Amino acid sequence: MPSPQPPRAVFAMDPVHLPLLFPPPLMARLRRTADIDTELVVRDFTDPAGAAALARAEVLITGWGCPHLDAGVLATVPKLRAVLHAAGSVRSLVGEAVWKHGVTVSSAVTGNAVPVAEYTLAMILLAGKDAFAHRERYRRTHAGPPPAETAATGNLRRRVGVVGASRVGRRLMELLRPFDLTVLLHDPYLSPAEAAALGAELLPLEDLLRRSDIVSLHAPDIPETHHMLDRARLALIRDGGVLINTARGALVDHEALTEELVSGRLRAVLDVTEPEPLPADSPLYRLPNVFLTPHIAGSLGNELERLGLIVVEEVERLAAGLPPLHEVRHADLARVA
Repeated sequence: MPSPQPPRAVFAMDPVHLPLLFPPPLMARLRRTADIDTELVVRDFTDPAGAAALARAEVLITGWGCPHLDAGVLATVPKLRAVLHAAGSVRSLVGEAVWKHGVTVSSAVTGNAVPVAEYTLAMILLAGKDAFAHRERYRRTHAGPPPAETAATGNLRRRVGVVGASRVGRRLMELLRPFDLTVLLHDPYLSPAEAAALGAELLPLEDLLRRSDIVSLHAPDIPETHHMLDRARLALIRDGGVLINTARGALVDHEALTEELVSGRLRAVLDVTEPEPLPADSPLYRLPNVFLTPHIAGSLGNELERLGLIVVEEVERLAAGLPPLHEVRHADLARVA
């Protein structure tokens, strides 16, 4: 019996990402499973250079820089049956036409959750030690802090509030387990028993904000979560509390947060902001109680290979007639990133 034909695939992304997503050993593994021209990377679906390959493609391997997949794109890829996204969210990538045509969509969001959770864990532990304030003081005084200034410092029984049991939120809670921390959780889709299985106490959002020393955001950016931390809810966080945002800037009322940070009442670790990047005159660049990073928590550098590996494994499953492990379902888009 003849072996099935390998799926015909085309890369669709900014080619700058390809070498890190698919280093040589991983690219060789992909070539063993898929019929793919590894020199062709499509960024414009109307470019004649890719027309022949797209006309026969059954799989699009997408990534950052891929154009929105709408009905016009589908017309250029008439045999398309799967979109395998070597990045996180597909919300802005996949148009309604893709879902209506029954195309399978898979995402490497689970792989991208790993470095975000690792970054967040590091920031929680550093914030618990008040490392950023001590760094600022050390720069000024060239001396260690007196005991009176460290009485409230440390990570023993620190209360960490996790907002959102997303993939990142769940991975973070796994990473928090070895530490002597109390984990609180808010997620409207979970039961108390499910939260307990994750090692957390389930609370309404307002109660979590009141009780937490450190609040970490991991909810999706959907209409229901827009500015979920508004002025009133930010005011519930205790004086000296820390807000960590590695999710999306739109989850927080930026004007209200800026006022809290300028006053010095709160501290923050912000990897995402609204807008992004911030204007050059934003005070957040200069405040000693703000640790600001340029959206680096997600996969960077050698971490991109993890995303490529997920895609290659999905291609192998497709070639073997198996369902994807990381399928994104249209019905879930209303409550996931």
